[in-house]
Amino acid sequence: MTTQRIALITGATRGLGQGMARALTAAGVTVIGTFRETEPGDVAASLRLDVTRPDTFPGFVTELGALLRDRFGADRIDHLVNNAGIGTFAPYAQTTVEQFDDLVNTNLKGPFFLTQSLLPLITDGGRVLNVTTALTRGVVTGMSAYAATKGAIEVLTRYQAVELADRSIRVNTLMGGAVVTDFGGGMMRSEQVQGLAAHTIAQGRIATVDDITAAVPAILSDAFGWATGGIIDLSGGQSL
Repeated sequence: MTTQRIALITGATRGLGQGMARALTAAGVTVIGTFRETEPGDVAASLRLDVTRPDTFPGFVTELGALLRDRFGADRIDHLVNNAGIGTFAPYAQTTVEQFDDLVNTNLKGPFFLTQSLLPLITDGGRVLNVTTALTRGVVTGMSAYAATKGAIEVLTRYQAVELADRSIRVNTLMGGAVVTDFGGGMMRSEQVQGLAAHTIAQGRIATVDDITAAVPAILSDAFGWATGGIIDLSGGQSL
């Protein structure tokens, strides 16, 4: 079997997922990225996946196992990055059941059951990295449902860290902050929004994708081998 390290990143087509794929590839990690519509670049292979459809996860696990065996001569992945997610801006009083369900299905239910389904393919001593947001710490009106799903991910991470410790699987959460991506319909590309966000960040500006993703190879490496159940803050000091 191969000795290469293999990472699976969900939602690797753009934004943080694309940046993580690029950073891990540069660090010598073989990256498999998932997508819903557009296949990602900067990856060694890609698979279609809709994280809102847990009924498709058994088939995805079978497909991933075959890809690992046939393309890479492997039977396990070393790292799982649960990056795929959505954001919806809606004042609390106007948030609809449909909006709430979409956020829960994508940001919470998806990673909960995908990680569970992939456990047979995650190597003992592997890493799981979930993604949260500084909006669980500081309030931005209109983001209550989104932040609630990410708060749940932070709690889930602690439980996963304890319940998977018998296999030495480390589970942590990466806390990002305001970053220039297409997230939330691209609202962070607005100069006005960037200016408002910058006032809440200790570093005085919003992040680039590379500001956050450059740290991911280290987080998934043995250098962070004693970290589990934690929140790794890469928000630039947002809402401190």
